[in-house]
Amino acid sequence: MGKSARFCTALLGVVLSLSVSACGGGGGSGSDDGEITLSYAVWDKNQKAVMEKLGREFSASHPGVTVKVQLTPWADYWSKLKTVATGGSAPDVFWMNGPNFQLYASNGVIRPLDKEIAADKVNLSVYPQALVDLYTYENKVYGLPKDMDTIGVWYNKKLFDAAGVKPPADDWTWADFRTAAGKLTDPAKGIYGAAAQLTSFQEYQYNTIAQAGGYVISPDGRKSGYDDPRTVEGLRFWTDLIEKNQSPDLKTMTDTAPLQLFEAGKIAMYWGGSWNAGEFSANEYTKDKVEVAPLPKGEKRATIIHGVANVVSAKTAHPKEAWQFVEFLGSKKAALALGKSGPLPAHDGTQQAWLDTYPQFRLQTFLDSLDYAVPFPVSKNTAAWNEAELTHLTKAWTGEQPVGEASAALASAMNDLLAKE
Repeated sequence: MGKSARFCTALLGVVLSLSVSACGGGGGSGSDDGEITLSYAVWDKNQKAVMEKLGREFSASHPGVTVKVQLTPWADYWSKLKTVATGGSAPDVFWMNGPNFQLYASNGVIRPLDKEIAADKVNLSVYPQALVDLYTYENKVYGLPKDMDTIGVWYNKKLFDAAGVKPPADDWTWADFRTAAGKLTDPAKGIYGAAAQLTSFQEYQYNTIAQAGGYVISPDGRKSGYDDPRTVEGLRFWTDLIEKNQSPDLKTMTDTAPLQLFEAGKIAMYWGGSWNAGEFSANEYTKDKVEVAPLPKGEKRATIIHGVANVVSAKTAHPKEAWQFVEFLGSKKAALALGKSGPLPAHDGTQQAWLDTYPQFRLQTFLDSLDYAVPFPVSKNTAAWNEAELTHLTKAWTGEQPVGEASAALASAMNDLLAKE
């Protein structure tokens, strides 16, 4: 899910004492008659029903174990999780995302699952390798992927037709995208070819950085890539659009989100995720006017992949049952049920139900892009340098500072933060 990868500034206050203070039992409960209740924390109200259904199915095959789904909206999820983890009462099982994963793993808040995976012979190859890697820390696997998302270009067919622009080809390039953006821009009608959004790096900057051959963070998590010339080119892809007035300026996009502008027919091409299928199919304007194409190719093809994983609290009072539930949630059966409810399941061979839910869109695009997917960049304290990204790159997006200078300053600040991890 896209929201799962958005910046988690609420976690800036999470300190390394998490694991020290997270003592005692987990969020589940037991009783004298042997009944066990597992607490399961999620943040998406649209998935609560299917998660409860899966909980009941698990209970049916595990007599004496009940699953209680705890819904906390995204806006409060991480602050609440921080509080309960610090107090030693984290849910037995809960959703985890990439930007926060290493912080929780490195501080002992969640359990490594390698022994259980080996004992039950769980086949991790049924999940995209990039997602398995995302939830691996110091060579230990901490979570089983639940869903996944990649990025594509959603485009307005009506605006393309009106401007006489052909729909994007599967092998289109940055040059093709720029040409289309220029032709689609119509200042008199307040229509822009694209939107150079700053606050959604998963959908925007991280993709073009990878496509340019650059990188956000080194594989060992020790060095920023923002001082690499190729990374700067990936950023300049967006600032050029603003300078040419082919994208709204930052103030406009701050006042009105690009998603809203796209749904109002004011932006022709919107870089978004597989999760947008539900949004666009329900929106009265976009439901029959938009389609999706793969991201254009830069020096190479690339799309960011992300996804939610189910993890187990290190302090759960029921580690065996919590693992069994996570294993069930990672199964093909659970993934098939999930695909019918909206998210794109991560388990191989279970995506057809998701495709069938939105037949009006070419959603196979998102699955085909798995061949060149790049993991979401993270470190132990991703939120700290996410904040630095916004601080420094805002100056480039407003034109206050050349993108190369802003990126170099960001690299320096990010390296200082990484050195403290």
